[in-house]
Amino acid sequence: MQELITKNIKSTFWLQNYKSKLRTPEEAVKVVKSGDKIVMHGNCAFPMTLINALVARKDELERVEILHALTVGDLPYLQSGMERSFHHISFFMGAAARKAVNEGRADFTPIYLYEYPLLFAKGLIKPNIAFVHLSPPDEHGFCSFGVEVGLIKTAAENSDIIIAQINPQMPRALGDSFIHINKLTYIVEVDEPIAELPQFKEDLTPEMREVYTKIGQNIAELIEDGSTLQMGIGVIPDSVSKFLDTKKDLGIHSEMFSDGIIDLVNKGIITNRRKKLHVGKTIAGFVLGSRKLYDYIDNNPSIEFHPQEYVNDPFVIAQNYKMVAINSALEIDITGQVCSDSIGSKLYSGFGGQVDFIRGAARSEGGKPIIALPSTTKDFKISRIVSTLKPGAGVVTNRADVHYVVTEYGVAYLHGKSIRERVYQLINIAHPDFRDELKFYAKKNNYI
Repeated sequence: MQELITKNIKSTFWLQNYKSKLRTPEEAVKVVKSGDKIVMHGNCAFPMTLINALVARKDELERVEILHALTVGDLPYLQSGMERSFHHISFFMGAAARKAVNEGRADFTPIYLYEYPLLFAKGLIKPNIAFVHLSPPDEHGFCSFGVEVGLIKTAAENSDIIIAQINPQMPRALGDSFIHINKLTYIVEVDEPIAELPQFKEDLTPEMREVYTKIGQNIAELIEDGSTLQMGIGVIPDSVSKFLDTKKDLGIHSEMFSDGIIDLVNKGIITNRRKKLHVGKTIAGFVLGSRKLYDYIDNNPSIEFHPQEYVNDPFVIAQNYKMVAINSALEIDITGQVCSDSIGSKLYSGFGGQVDFIRGAARSEGGKPIIALPSTTKDFKISRIVSTLKPGAGVVTNRADVHYVVTEYGVAYLHGKSIRERVYQLINIAHPDFRDELKFYAKKNNYI
């Protein structure tokens, strides 16, 4: 590793300082004490070598608080039986955290994604320690936060101690994405693959695939040449991408993106040429994808990563031209209330950037905030456009923020519409099998 670091550098003024901070994983995590608060690098950047060394100390530690948003894969401190040693607070749940939260072994904090780093910047949360996963330093001693910049950079910089896992397999993402080795407390060198989340695939029936194809087509018809897109991950963004081949000069300003962006850039569809903010640049906070994506972002001057309090700030988003925000929902009621973070009272994910981008797109010149969902569940037995949300369901996007709602049956435009108008619009894009039931409820409650 040392040869790799020194091989191409022009100046080694920081190298002695670097060497003085080198530790084994076991030595580095000895600094953790019972009751400490650790903010963890998340998404695909979680530092597994440091995590494993920390968990090996489980019998020595009590109630170490671990904070992060989404992580990909299973993490040992989230396993049942770890509660005495570690307590996790999630700001956006993946599968492992979801199970722990709903079993009462972890906690969930609902928050808009752009406000998450501000908790640390404003001192509302003060971590003792940050665990980060970085690229090797460049010739000036700066390491990149790599595949996840947006949620960790501010949090780490506001921690008392920063323990860095430095890995030559971590790409060097550009933008406001660097930290100097002088700010690191301890350094642990590793050489291991970065976690991957390959192009999103879901086990869908041919009938359900056709549903998503129609949704993608309906959304694509709303996207004009020169639009700036929030493109996330999942079946819906993948379906939209299939219908963008005729579009020109699209841009990207998104909390994150995945592998699908590469083909759109290579085809000349995404150029970022007509953006009003960061012209010529794709802007994001992090990526979730495969090694192909990591190699693509490595040292790529056309892509900039920034902290999430910037990327997801609705007032920043609004400066983009024709901003199109595409977000999904678990269910929506006939007045336009959107549930995205829970299934009834069972917590499922989190707020993420949905509201950030819905509000930002609404204020953009020519912007289009879109909520997209299939009209039914996968088995076609339950409507996802409902008379009332399930008991305990959380409203992530309120009815006043909703503009476009898209299903396979078309597009409903709700902004500035009365409850009566909304009900008719949403029933028209519900599955035909459930329209009479929805009308009956609406008439009973004098909505129509």
